[in-house]
Amino acid sequence: MQETGVVRQYQTEIPPPRVEHIEFRMHLGRCRCCRRPVAGRHPRQTSPAVGGAASQLGPRALALAAVLNKQLGLPYGKAAVLEQSWGLKVSRGGLCQALARLARKAEPTYGALVTHIRGAPSITPDETGWKVGGRLWWMWAFSSPRATVYDIQPGRGYEQAAAVLGKDFDGFLVRDGWSVYRQFRRAFHQTCRAHLLRRCREMIALGAGRAAGFPRAVRQTLLSALALRERRDQRRIGAHGLAVARGRLEARMDRLLAKPRHAARNRRLSHHLQRERDALFTFLYCPGLEATNWRAEQAIRPMVVTRKVWGGNRTAVGARAQGVLLSVLQTCRQQHRPALPLLIHLLCSPKPTTLNLIGPHSR
Repeated sequence: MQETGVVRQYQTEIPPPRVEHIEFRMHLGRCRCCRRPVAGRHPRQTSPAVGGAASQLGPRALALAAVLNKQLGLPYGKAAVLEQSWGLKVSRGGLCQALARLARKAEPTYGALVTHIRGAPSITPDETGWKVGGRLWWMWAFSSPRATVYDIQPGRGYEQAAAVLGKDFDGFLVRDGWSVYRQFRRAFHQTCRAHLLRRCREMIALGAGRAAGFPRAVRQTLLSALALRERRDQRRIGAHGLAVARGRLEARMDRLLAKPRHAARNRRLSHHLQRERDALFTFLYCPGLEATNWRAEQAIRPMVVTRKVWGGNRTAVGARAQGVLLSVLQTCRQQHRPALPLLIHLLCSPKPTTLNLIGPHSR
């Protein structure tokens, strides 16, 4: 064989698994003043427990388990991936209790995220069903451009939404047509255009003849509003032209809603649009305001997949831990920050601490 040249090939590989077995020798003592027992603590320790609880998983392993279970949806029963990859033998109960401790340490950070959500200029909420102890609960997601807060509660009403958002929320609320959100009287509302367009599209496909005329006209008006937004954002229309075009769109919608509808589907759509009339064109008055609740839907979609994999939580305590850790992980994802170092910092902190995930915020 005659050699004709040299070429290069590149391959990226992970290093072989290496498990560290660390022994901490804690020096014990007693305070000279109050005579209370004290013990030394290494920065890499996650707990001062000894005796029957002296053998523990390290912070890296627990942080990885939190990401695998809470963010990626790996159930506790499939934690064998830790044993297959690193030789770590972990029980489901041990992981559950360890992540519950991590959630308790993350409570102050969760509280800071809730404070941010209540003071954010614009919030996108959404909710989906979730099982807790085999019963139907609801997972709420409240998302801003900088953070997301999850909360699993036994109801889907105003009280549950206000528990996170606050009854006095006065920012922009970009939401779907669920009537609960309209009870936030001080907020500025924008109803999701994608939901309305999808509903019109389905009605057009199912309707025939004159019955499809109403959803077709509504859909065209909604699309015209989106096109007007594009012209405004690209600065192809001035302030006066925008006001005139916006007024014409609103007048067109009012004329559509003023006419009586004979088909049952059309009547339901008309009544819904009448209730949402003040929230249909808010994004044309406020540059930068979203026209759909895509942000919350993206935040809640992975949880829908997780629900199909392992159903939900067995207890309310587990549901609370789920919401707290999910909020931290999703906010890290929004901020493009690696979550593992932050979780390790929490695990190694002697007391619960507040992570600075979003920095200072001003409305």
